Amino acid sequence: MARTAETQEVNAVHDADGLPLPRRFAAVAAILGAGVLVVLDGAIANIALPGIARQLQATPADAVWIITAYQLAVVMFLLPASAVGERFGYRRVFAGGVALFTAASVLCALAPSLPWLVAARCLQGLGSAAVMPLGLALLRFTYPRRLLARSIAWNALAVAAASASGPTLGAFILSTASWPWLFAVNLPIGLVVLAACAGLPSPPRSVRRIDVWSIALNAVMFASFVLGSDRLVVHPLHGGALLVLSAVCMILLVRREMPKAAPLIPLDLLRVHSFRVSVIASVCCFTGQMASLVALPFYIQHELGQSAVTAGLLMTPWPLAVMLAAPLSARLAQRVPSAWLCAAGSACFASGLALCALWPLHGNPALPIAVFTSLAGLGFGFFQTPNNQNMLLSAPKERSGAAGGAQGTARLTGLTLGSLLMSLMFGLLPSHSAVHWGLAVAALAALAGSVASLLRSPARAGVTHARGLVR
Repeated sequence: MARTAETQEVNAVHDADGLPLPRRFAAVAAILGAGVLVVLDGAIANIALPGIARQLQATPADAVWIITAYQLAVVMFLLPASAVGERFGYRRVFAGGVALFTAASVLCALAPSLPWLVAARCLQGLGSAAVMPLGLALLRFTYPRRLLARSIAWNALAVAAASASGPTLGAFILSTASWPWLFAVNLPIGLVVLAACAGLPSPPRSVRRIDVWSIALNAVMFASFVLGSDRLVVHPLHGGALLVLSAVCMILLVRREMPKAAPLIPLDLLRVHSFRVSVIASVCCFTGQMASLVALPFYIQHELGQSAVTAGLLMTPWPLAVMLAAPLSARLAQRVPSAWLCAAGSACFASGLALCALWPLHGNPALPIAVFTSLAGLGFGFFQTPNNQNMLLSAPKERSGAAGGAQGTARLTGLTLGSLLMSLMFGLLPSHSAVHWGLAVAALAALAGSVASLLRSPARAGVTHARGLVR
């Protein structure tokens, strides 16, 4: 009886910072709905590029800007959106991001030319930059701490489901309607999400000052990094110059932000060992993910002689395994130190990629590839949820927006590095060697994420856990 009463008292303390259940459902619907909206849009846009280029009389190279413009806007304004959210309120900026994304989707659907569409995609990216980090921050104020791992797992599951179903949904829409409907379907979804935003929590705002010059330096730094990485192989001088410009902007930005208590780049959070290690591990694993997702279609289609449809089916177990692993990892995170769970997950992820690179495939390769991609997906799912939870709980509660921004920036940095890695492989090696070496290096990147996770010892994890309880 005494133990039961004590447990109820502890749970009551933990629940104090969460929303009551009726309102919590609306807040969760808004956060998950917005996350699915932005991920699904990015996943289904790729499949329509050939049709859009043909209808708008654009070259394939120009049509790629439909994707690039969106990604650039997100990476340039992810951290500034986090800072604006801390200053003017997470709920207000998050809802504003959803509204901007929805309105920009309508502009995309009405686009009469490629420049119009590219500009509208930039606006969509601005909306996504507000939704991605602040959604994760709002989860911390929506759920009690004892349920936070589960909420992050459900968020990861929803994102994985949207990513997995995006190409199929896009193909279905294109089979019955023209490409503008890919963007028009966002309007009813966005309106429903906006209505649900009324249930979001309203955390206290900070009194920080928004530094326009720091925002400009941050935007130029990330834009130069992404564009320079993309052009380094084909135009090495131009790409190298952009990377130098990115490095100069980074130095200037760090010097400008270093004295601040709440810097735009979360330097204060990066001084925390557990947070810093989680960011490094996240960059490593997302580098491995992007490199492998680029290499596998070439491997399956060019080296194994399978069709594009077969390649898509063989890669489907990956996101499905992530969906399966996300809720399981949330339960395990309550019993196993997160450092061990992240290390085991990324090691499993690395094993799946290494088997894809090294296993001698003969005859029908469908079964072994499906097994290997499932193994990689399971490992990634078991890594991602506890790693994101540790990043969020390693930060003070008032810096949750910055933690969410750092998580998104780590993901986008890893994806960019993985893409650059495969560009270098294809530029320096024959196609057959490039895919195998690309998968092998992707496995090494994931293994580096496992080693980095082990640097968060159980003792340090316990300290982080205790600090999270105090907050």
